[in-house]
Amino acid sequence: MSSTAQGARARARMEVTAAIKEEARRQLAAEGAARLSLRAVARSLGMVSSALYRYFPSRDDLLTALIIDAYDSLGEAAEGANERVADAEPLERWTAVAEAVRLWALEHPHEYALIYGSPVPGYTAPVTTVPPASRVGLLLIGIVRDAHHEGVLADAPELPDDLTAEAGRMAADLAPDLPPATVVALIAAWAELFGLVGFELFGQFNRVVEDRRPFFRHGAIRIAHAVGLR
Repeated sequence: MSSTAQGARARARMEVTAAIKEEARRQLAAEGAARLSLRAVARSLGMVSSALYRYFPSRDDLLTALIIDAYDSLGEAAEGANERVADAEPLERWTAVAEAVRLWALEHPHEYALIYGSPVPGYTAPVTTVPPASRVGLLLIGIVRDAHHEGVLADAPELPDDLTAEAGRMAADLAPDLPPATVVALIAAWAELFGLVGFELFGQFNRVVEDRRPFFRHGAIRIAHAVGLR
């Protein structure tokens, strides 16, 4: 087969793969991840199921592809926000990243729900989802690391005795150059930031918080203070 024919075949495969994913995202929005069906996707695209299985052998393979795409899209949004304020103080970079995460979630609610909502029954995410899922967390660690190396990071609160060993393990795994207490604060901050986003996206702030953008920014700054960014 000539290189031209191979290139055309590869492009055709990419186009079909993209169409399958796009239809699957429409199903996510309409039915939810738990009801995602390869047969329904194939039917909507006018394909026979056996043809679709050549692209995604199972529903779980398709779900994994959608999850990786969502994490990568979120990661790109967060990293882009950080790059736009790369010369700013760490607190401003942190806030920019947090606001980018919120904006991405509001623009992609069903994809956000896929990666941070309820687990899909019967689905276990493979290890291939870990690197894309880590992008925002690693970015936040990098911002705090820069503040630490610049000497502008305040000490995190002292840890209780029963958390000392676990803090040391987490620090060794995630950021051995940071104090264990700071790593504990970072992990809590990561959960709190996404908790704020989830509460807004999934309706828990209805009739409670009306002007949500400044509320979120204030919350993101308070969380950054707890990590040691001033």
